[in-house]
Amino acid sequence: MTHSAAGDAGGNRSAEVVYELAPGCTLEDIEAGAAYLATVNGVVDYGVFVDLSEHVSGLVHESNLQNDHDVGDELVVELVEERENGDLGFEELDADPDEVDRTSVNEGTAARTGDLADHVGETVHLEGDIVQIKQTAGPTIFSLRDGDGVVPCAAFESAGVRAYPAVELDDTVRITGAVETHEGALQLEVDKLVRLRGEAADEVRTELDADLEARAAPADVEPLIEWPAFEKLHDDLADLARRLRRAVLESRPIRLRHHADGDGMCASLPVQIALERFIDEVHHDPDAGRHLLKRLPSKAPFYEMEDVTRDLNFALEDRERHGQRLPLLFMVDNGSTEEDTPAYRAVSEYDIPVLVVDHHHPDPDAVGPLVEQHVNPYLHDEDYRITTGMMCVELARMIDPSLTEELEHVPAVAGLSDRSKADAMDQYLELAADAGYDESDLQDIGEALDYAAHWLRYQSGRNLIKDILNLDCDDAARHRELVSFLADRAERDVAEQIDDAEPHVEHERLDNGAHLYRLDVENHARRFTYPAPGKTTGELHDRKVTETGDPVITIGYGPDFAVLRSDGVRLDIPNMVTELKSEVDGAGVSGGGHLVVGSIKFVPGMREPVIDALVEKMADAELDEDLRSTLVRDD
Repeated sequence: MTHSAAGDAGGNRSAEVVYELAPGCTLEDIEAGAAYLATVNGVVDYGVFVDLSEHVSGLVHESNLQNDHDVGDELVVELVEERENGDLGFEELDADPDEVDRTSVNEGTAARTGDLADHVGETVHLEGDIVQIKQTAGPTIFSLRDGDGVVPCAAFESAGVRAYPAVELDDTVRITGAVETHEGALQLEVDKLVRLRGEAADEVRTELDADLEARAAPADVEPLIEWPAFEKLHDDLADLARRLRRAVLESRPIRLRHHADGDGMCASLPVQIALERFIDEVHHDPDAGRHLLKRLPSKAPFYEMEDVTRDLNFALEDRERHGQRLPLLFMVDNGSTEEDTPAYRAVSEYDIPVLVVDHHHPDPDAVGPLVEQHVNPYLHDEDYRITTGMMCVELARMIDPSLTEELEHVPAVAGLSDRSKADAMDQYLELAADAGYDESDLQDIGEALDYAAHWLRYQSGRNLIKDILNLDCDDAARHRELVSFLADRAERDVAEQIDDAEPHVEHERLDNGAHLYRLDVENHARRFTYPAPGKTTGELHDRKVTETGDPVITIGYGPDFAVLRSDGVRLDIPNMVTELKSEVDGAGVSGGGHLVVGSIKFVPGMREPVIDALVEKMADAELDEDLRSTLVRDD
């Protein structure tokens, strides 16, 4: 038997049921192998012509007839052939039309997901892609996407039994059912689900692709400030916004990984809010935002194997339990270095796309083949002074331009948190001042973010961070009081830590004239409390820069790591790490960061040779006035 080009219901209908098509039903409503009620509209020598609806007619050849018929007679038929010219051939079944169980097939009103609120209680049909299949203890929930959005469609079989088992993710389908509300949200209760094929599927697919491309397009917004250096990144960010919006439209989960510091949170939270609002706009399921977007902080300035293993485990479980696609990985203020590549290779085994926005010094040769998009100022002959928070505020506005007024202070917080000395900082500070934030307010917000990130550890702290940044926050007074409290606590803890550590700081003058300060943060700083070793080293460094007014390098070290800060000295920490790997055998050196701010790891037994070799390289580095007071904070 030749199957209909229109559809295949996946074996969910019983052949003992006879379907009676409503007048408006079309070929898409015909299922291969199903029985239909037909009416004879003409008799010829070689058979009879029959109508199944106003739009479905064909021939029952004499070889396929069971009985003689006249015009107006009813008979039960099955589709056996669809020719290239569109003519249909049917076979009469051995069944009495007056004695069979008839089931009406209502074609419903043609609708789109964006119109469903106008059709509550009515029967409609939708055409689109299946983007998620979730089996519950009751119905099977098929999420259908068309050009307007995504709606859950509940198909009932026996409790907990998969309905339409032949229908798979990404199938193009036609679903007929009643529009109902479930727990305050719209859904379709499925009467019939047909998998489209051939020309019918191609037509729907062409329309869907055009709608998807148009809907995924980023908003055309002017940058918050005029900055020629930033203009080089505009097109890259627009492409990234398009890719993220497309992921939402395709119901692909997004795992947003970011460095757990002030700049990382100023970068990730605006994008999170923008994507959540777009998800709410696209999806009828009110829980879609919770399932499709997860923001996850990373303590290290690279994608650790611990993090990727956890991410892969959750992604595979979500696919198994909830029928979700594997996610898109979005790396923010992180992800540009060779250290990220082992984790990227792990996710590549599952064809998980990776997108990166970062301002750490990159290794494009190592990372490039493993990521789909990489936005980094270094790739356009700029540097870390364009912080990730500055870039991601513009990215968030491209996703949802309605956020603009809420975000006007965030680039300044990001810049101050990472000590950016970009020329554009004055413009960002003026923009924040116009929004009601003076520089001391912004400094306090940065300190509060840093303090909260330390105690949150691996938790996102979604609502707490929103209140600190005053984003999507409904209580301005609470924001001010919370920031004041956290910033005061941070300042107190830092002062106590540095005062206690100061007597143990070792000092020497390098051959190039720079001051070198060393602190054993393992033995001469409080552990497991705020500030962490990176922050402690950074605060000690700031104090020494202020005291001396000269070029300063500070090393905070532990058993198997060293944190580096430099001011007024032209270091290249990523390059130094590369050299140490080959020069100090058996040390297991790894690390990286910015040119003058970074960290190094090594095996504990090789700490002294690694640090000695590191100091030798620092002593040979050139002094550079242009690098005075330009260090970034990457604690």
